Amino acid sequence: MSTRILVTGATGYVGGRLVPLLLEAGYEVRVFVRSPEKLLDVPWASRVEVARGDLLDSASLDAALDGVTAAYYLVHAMGQGGSGGDEFERREAQSARNLSVAARSADVARLIYLGGLHPEDAPLSRHLRSRAEVGEILLNSGVDTAVLQAGVVIGSGSASFEMIRSLTDVLPYMPAPRWVRNRIQPIAVRDVLYYLVEAAKLPPGVNRAFDIGGPDVLRYGQMMNGYAREAGLRQRPIAALPVLTPWLASQWVNLVTPIPRRLAVPIIESLQNDCVVKEHDIDRYIPPPPDGLTSYRKAVRLALARMRAGEVQTSWVDGSVLDSPSDPLPSDPDWAGYLVYTDLKRRATSATPDQLWTIIEGIGGANGWYSFPLAWAIRGWIDKLVGGVGLRRGRRNPARLNTGDALDFWRVEDLQRGRLLRLRAEMLVPGRAWLEMTSTPADGGSVYTQRAIFFPSGLGGRLYWWAIVPFHGVIFNGMANRIVAAAEAEHAVRA
Repeated sequence: MSTRILVTGATGYVGGRLVPLLLEAGYEVRVFVRSPEKLLDVPWASRVEVARGDLLDSASLDAALDGVTAAYYLVHAMGQGGSGGDEFERREAQSARNLSVAARSADVARLIYLGGLHPEDAPLSRHLRSRAEVGEILLNSGVDTAVLQAGVVIGSGSASFEMIRSLTDVLPYMPAPRWVRNRIQPIAVRDVLYYLVEAAKLPPGVNRAFDIGGPDVLRYGQMMNGYAREAGLRQRPIAALPVLTPWLASQWVNLVTPIPRRLAVPIIESLQNDCVVKEHDIDRYIPPPPDGLTSYRKAVRLALARMRAGEVQTSWVDGSVLDSPSDPLPSDPDWAGYLVYTDLKRRATSATPDQLWTIIEGIGGANGWYSFPLAWAIRGWIDKLVGGVGLRRGRRNPARLNTGDALDFWRVEDLQRGRLLRLRAEMLVPGRAWLEMTSTPADGGSVYTQRAIFFPSGLGGRLYWWAIVPFHGVIFNGMANRIVAAAEAEHAVRA
């Protein structure tokens, strides 16, 4: 009889990689997600049971934990909660309490939580403090709990790796905060996943936290230059400047990397102290991986190879929606009760629907947006300056999109492959915005339809729309024309 396991955070960076490994290990897996739509294009979706719910909704947790032997808690709302107040920490703690109560009531045998390495004798940042509190709540739940405490996780698509990569790629000289001298023990994502899978086999009675880390203890500056060597770049001179406070450093990271300010702040705050493994007790219960722990340089090498091959399995952007609308596009065409602005473009083309779709699905990232690159770049920089995601998130795969993917400052909300791509804006705007592109068959070719949709919020939203209307003729007309031209060029090559 197989064991049923519940995974919370299955649409996130670690959870999305853990689920297929649990399936390979022979477990029955149930995933607990707020938006099952994000799983539409996930390769393992048909092999798991999907439970819709929210950790703040006790009733949905009770149903999700029914018949479950072990549950993974992989949810942490890094980058959310604003800069002031303690609402974020209260929400995190309440989620952990709800899971604790529901797990005890459902006779769950084990809880497994991925927390963060942290010093015992120093003040903690808000996010590290919250992660430590969640771990304590779960350990005191009355259910055997394993808290795995990891530091900087290195893997293709991880936020920490993306920050290191972008800073090193962009800056030939690095003016940096004092924390570049702090000691850090990074761990490869493959080793984190190994420990998570094996933790499900821990014997009854094991109820404690374990530190986990890779074989190398490095300074942050050494990590950046280790990346440089693996990427074929020159070593970067690094100067530690005492005037760069965590807040100032986060603004700098926000500007020169894809990491938005609200995610940069907790990452940088967590680097203010040495972050190394204090004990190796995990070895008494779980032996190291068969091939040994992955060195930092090897982890970087593997991550770069994945990125170059377009095989990034999950990314930090999968679970980091910042100030974006949570509701889908209101029923179309029934927009009764809404004020909505639209910009519609339609073009007939001799290209086949498939040739046109290839261009549509390849949009964004390195391929660009087919119109006025400077305007798109300026909009991205403005978004970064005000704390948004900007254009630099790119795309995970250069040719293929999936529902839920981040695409520059958009999110793939609806994907009907070969026919429709709907993108939801995640840039900071006074309202809600979508961009929709479709390819439909027509006599002698196909028709490209492009629709920008904006639901303004208050007077500011209305003024924003009318302020950018003069640019629509240039940007959206040019976009429609060039997409069709690119499809026709493809058609001419194949004709």
